[in-house]
Amino acid sequence: MVTKSLEAEKQVFDEHKLSEIQKKQKHWKEKTVPEWISRHPERKNSFHTSSSTHIKRLYTPEDIKNIDYTRDLGFPGEPPFTRGLHATMYRGRLWTMRQFSGYGTAQQTNKRFKYLLKEGETGLSIAFDYPTILGLDSDHPLSVGEVGKCGVAVSSLQDIETLFNGIPLDKVTTSMTINGPATMLLAMYIAIGDMQGVPREQLGGTTQNDNLKEFHAQKLCIFPPEPSVKLVTDIVEYCAKHLPKWNPISISGYHIREAGSNAVQELAFTLADGITYVESALERGLKVDQFAPRLSFFFAAHNNFLEEIAKFRAARRLWAKIMKERFKATKPRSLWMRMHIQTSGCTLTATQPINNVIRVAFQSLAAVLGGTQSLHTNSFDEALALPSEEAVRVALRTQQIIAHETGVTDTIDPLAGSYCLETLTNKMEEHAMEYIDKIDSMGGVISGIEKGFFQKEIADSAYKYQKEIENKERTLIGVNEYAVEKDWVPIKLLRIKQQAEKEQVDGLQKLKKKRNNKKANDVLNKLHKAAEHDENLMPTIIEAVKAYATIGEICDVLRNVYGQYKEQIII
Repeated sequence: MVTKSLEAEKQVFDEHKLSEIQKKQKHWKEKTVPEWISRHPERKNSFHTSSSTHIKRLYTPEDIKNIDYTRDLGFPGEPPFTRGLHATMYRGRLWTMRQFSGYGTAQQTNKRFKYLLKEGETGLSIAFDYPTILGLDSDHPLSVGEVGKCGVAVSSLQDIETLFNGIPLDKVTTSMTINGPATMLLAMYIAIGDMQGVPREQLGGTTQNDNLKEFHAQKLCIFPPEPSVKLVTDIVEYCAKHLPKWNPISISGYHIREAGSNAVQELAFTLADGITYVESALERGLKVDQFAPRLSFFFAAHNNFLEEIAKFRAARRLWAKIMKERFKATKPRSLWMRMHIQTSGCTLTATQPINNVIRVAFQSLAAVLGGTQSLHTNSFDEALALPSEEAVRVALRTQQIIAHETGVTDTIDPLAGSYCLETLTNKMEEHAMEYIDKIDSMGGVISGIEKGFFQKEIADSAYKYQKEIENKERTLIGVNEYAVEKDWVPIKLLRIKQQAEKEQVDGLQKLKKKRNNKKANDVLNKLHKAAEHDENLMPTIIEAVKAYATIGEICDVLRNVYGQYKEQIII
């Protein structure tokens, strides 16, 4: 029976069988479909993905007749990794369940960390407030009203000491969503590890550290593009030599997608940024196999279920090809695209917010079927505020239900071979590569930033998406269809009290008085000279944070050397 089944499967793709399928499909299209449509017309939707890829009425073996299984799919744990990075995938180990957390003071966030760990979270993920992300201390005039509002306020090592109080760094991995000041936050984490007696080679986690995507999308830039890439490379080099378990960068498409890009743009621009970082590390004198195994990626999971799964599969295959063919990597792990996925914040709605539970569940399922290594699920109330304790528990339970109740983790890449999915995977790779070639032809990512290429592409895509919603070409439940006058479930929101800002500012000002200010100033002067001489700044920044120099003070030194980025207006 098995032999006959395999033989039948093999015959599906031979020329005789394809010819037979084509004839039968022609009859179906010319006779069966028109007769059916005359009685039951198709919906008037324009059937296409978010990236404007047309969705056919039906996919058959004809659509994937040119697929070479060994070349294009292969086996899990082997190049090109389309079917997964690990040989047994979730049968051996589930993805890391890492909820993005941070609000108010370090003490408040420490309490949330411990709550989530108790509820089954398997990795920490820190959200920082805007002042921290922009390299400003909590007592800076521009920080007023923003301290602790969109994440935890961190100005100095003192805050990190509180943040990780009672959390042993040799027992958890920590992801930090920080970019411009990434060197400072990593330095503080290293300092805490030193205090706890954890050897640096045992520290595990990730600094987002992707400054290029800030210029494309999030716009929380501090320094111009070239010194920003230099600081990224400092961390890559330092980790390659001293922190072997640390992921020095999470090359991020998530923010590109949240800014309005489509799925193809998200994939292409993220990989183009990744290429730029690899080139910078090679120019620094590193060997590709010395650092490439620790590179990681970060993508969004949106609502177009099949397109998202195809994106994740195409991403792994395309990156493996780039690393092997463009950069001549030889280690298998240098070809890996290890990815963290977060469900999409911008798809959540403030109206009928309980509907967001369903959106997040399907987005999470797409991430799992796409083979993620780490997953964050958004909370249903995040279109209104930072997540409440109840909402974040539901978000975590969503991952746990997928992992333990749905059965999708019992086999590897269960949708592989789908005529539709494999076609979408191929098209995703093809269209992303067209973008990458275009970026190469204009001189690379930094040149594209200076020309406004990325900004315009994303803005045009966002405008198109919004017009589709307004014209009801795209249905958004509870917004342009099935709206209700009053939401049926009362939502208790998390409110950040003004007292949190006062406590943070008071604590910071006390620190500045009681620390050894001469020691702090001496090391800041040392940092200034190191930056002027183009040295790797990580060792000096570690020294600075241990002297309780603040993020604002360190960033001010670097602003004096590198300047501050001001975006050009592109018309």
